[in-house]
Amino acid sequence: MASSPCSTAGGTNFDCGLEIKTRSVEQTLIPLVSQITTLINHKDKLKKTERTLRAIQKVGQAVSVAVGRFVAVGEAIALENEELKEEMSHACFEARKAGTAIAQLTDVCGVERSEADGRSTVFSDRTGMVKAARMLLSSVTKVLVLADRIVIKQIISSRNKVLVTLQQLEQVSTFQEFVQIFSQFGNEMVEFAHLTGDRQNDLKDEKKKARMAAARAVLEKCTMMLLTASKTCLRHPDCESARINKDAVFQRMRLALDQVIEIVTDARTSGESKALPMSIYAGIKDFKGKVEGLRDSLYCVPCDAVAAQLEALVEQTEDFTDSAYTSHEQRESILQLCLITRQETQQLISTWSRAQQSVKAKEVTEEVELAILKTCQSVSELRRELHKVAVGRASELLKLHCDHLVLQALKAASGEGNLEAVAEYGRTLTEQREQLVETCRLLCHISGTEPLEITCIHAEETFHVIGPQIISAAQTLALHPNSKIAKENLDVFCEAWESQLSDMAILLKEINDVFEGRRGDKRTYLSLPRPGKHSANLKTVKAAKLDAEEQTTIAKLGLELRLLTSDVDSELERWEEQKQEHEVVRQCQSMSSVAYSMYLFTRGEGLLKTTLDLFHQAEVLSEQGLQLCSFLQSFSTQLVDEEKMLVLSEMERLAASCQQLQVCAKTLVQGKSATFQKVDTSIQNTKGIMTVLVSLLPLCNKLIRKSKSERSSLGSPQHWRERQISTPVKEDALNVKGSNGFGVKSLEQHMANMTFLESK
Repeated sequence: MASSPCSTAGGTNFDCGLEIKTRSVEQTLIPLVSQITTLINHKDKLKKTERTLRAIQKVGQAVSVAVGRFVAVGEAIALENEELKEEMSHACFEARKAGTAIAQLTDVCGVERSEADGRSTVFSDRTGMVKAARMLLSSVTKVLVLADRIVIKQIISSRNKVLVTLQQLEQVSTFQEFVQIFSQFGNEMVEFAHLTGDRQNDLKDEKKKARMAAARAVLEKCTMMLLTASKTCLRHPDCESARINKDAVFQRMRLALDQVIEIVTDARTSGESKALPMSIYAGIKDFKGKVEGLRDSLYCVPCDAVAAQLEALVEQTEDFTDSAYTSHEQRESILQLCLITRQETQQLISTWSRAQQSVKAKEVTEEVELAILKTCQSVSELRRELHKVAVGRASELLKLHCDHLVLQALKAASGEGNLEAVAEYGRTLTEQREQLVETCRLLCHISGTEPLEITCIHAEETFHVIGPQIISAAQTLALHPNSKIAKENLDVFCEAWESQLSDMAILLKEINDVFEGRRGDKRTYLSLPRPGKHSANLKTVKAAKLDAEEQTTIAKLGLELRLLTSDVDSELERWEEQKQEHEVVRQCQSMSSVAYSMYLFTRGEGLLKTTLDLFHQAEVLSEQGLQLCSFLQSFSTQLVDEEKMLVLSEMERLAASCQQLQVCAKTLVQGKSATFQKVDTSIQNTKGIMTVLVSLLPLCNKLIRKSKSERSSLGSPQHWRERQISTPVKEDALNVKGSNGFGVKSLEQHMANMTFLESK
């Protein structure tokens, strides 16, 4: 349990022996661990002031009281869940017992009685304190994990209800029966969406989160497909293509539902067979690790493994070189880089072997080091070329298919009842599908992270499945060109295809972010104000683009801004326990995104195309910065004088930088030279804001951690219970496209429109 909060930083390791899989369980334990660590790691001195003793007693009593409240919740859960009653009751008993022991050991009266030997210690029995702490952490963790099992049980129960209703839907024979059952199915899917959305957010394992997101994306699209495909089949019961279309949707929904349960229960039944093959990116990373490891294993590790690893990598590059869509120049470049990497690796092996045999090994270490660097450089060049090929292919395909001409032609031919044209356009779509499927496979090789690999595989599977479904839906409409239901069905499947192309564009950006050293979760600020809408002064300003000379001049400033946004992102990564939970994090993430979009402008890339766009973004950034200042002003009232002064000092620096940027952005300028000067000043002021954030973030992180540690060991039991057991509905998150809810809003709209079934 390396990542468990039960492992304290103070040298005492409280291993509770239970794997913690969710952030909510971990976050509930962290304050308790902090309090226990305070007690265990407090250094004994010959003399203790009364103030110190009272403070320690207060901590011990706070732990005991909080545990008492916590246990009361656990015992109530035990009464509601018979199958966990015995385990939960025992864990609660142990927790209460440990909490009481800690209160007794930190009791001031007990300390005073021990002063007869001439020494005053914080608690009379240090060994007893360690034992009680271990028992407390172990039992509390057990209670939390048992409560988490109840959440899993809720998801399984919800899935089972969906499966039963799904089977009933598959067997209906009349519209009236379908309307009645689909109404129930819709409500059950809404509940399932809420439960799985909360679970996805809570998972610690990023690969599981990605798999859950993929499964829920399938359910989102398939819920709408199921509705229209079933309606079409009911309207045209003798149509074979309609039946094939419907059966494929039901099958895919069942597979997605099974995958969700496999993730939440950590099942291994089919998971082992679905293990991801090693991508080229992962293979290169492993290869470089082995190569660099030769520095520390000059005399004991053979380098056969290095050569074997390289051959496996070269074999994988055949996915690129054997592709019919790879150009001759790209193929030759990849093969040449593979050859160079082989040569450098052989040179390394030869140099390393000589170093092993040399009596004066220290004198040849420089030669080995040079060979290692050359080998790593050559394999990095290979990775860069493969990335260029895969990303270039994906970008070309997205541009080629952005107008969806084939889908439009397929719809038109189907509506005219032209089966020959449908077959022809169907073949064209199949060719597109094969190109997209292969491209997703190449992107998977160079994606850079396992979650992104999973997303690439999901995209590949989606294109592979939806392509034939569109064709079968088109065939149905061609056979029944006057059927409104068949037309609606084809529209739904085409929309799913278009949606997946949009998702692929987002995926491509994330892969590029990772390749450039960003985490891949950075989102460029998209809410660009429209010219003239937010600022009357800007109505008369002409939008302009930088010329080549200006672009070159501003690029250096842009690079400095890029480094500062990276520093801000790095500081934000240190907030792991409070990620997405604190106002400072949310505001700074948003500000960093805006600044990053301004950096892209200096490179002639991104969403900001003109100087007017840049100035609008500058206004947005200054407004966000002033909002953060407002929060910091409020936060400072909770701090002691010295800490308060530090925060207010940084706040004043931030406010000054934001006001300068705001004034600059709103200042009217005329002429090419003045406009460029305004661009330069805007970037300079943005750098100033980012510089303040770099120093502000660690200060706030430290103070907020300290504040949380001092406030409470476990927090309110009612808050804990709501977060752990009730899994409340998050309406807003579920109703926004691209969020964790899968089509709940659109599903509910379809539910409301069920009365139109008979009219179609």
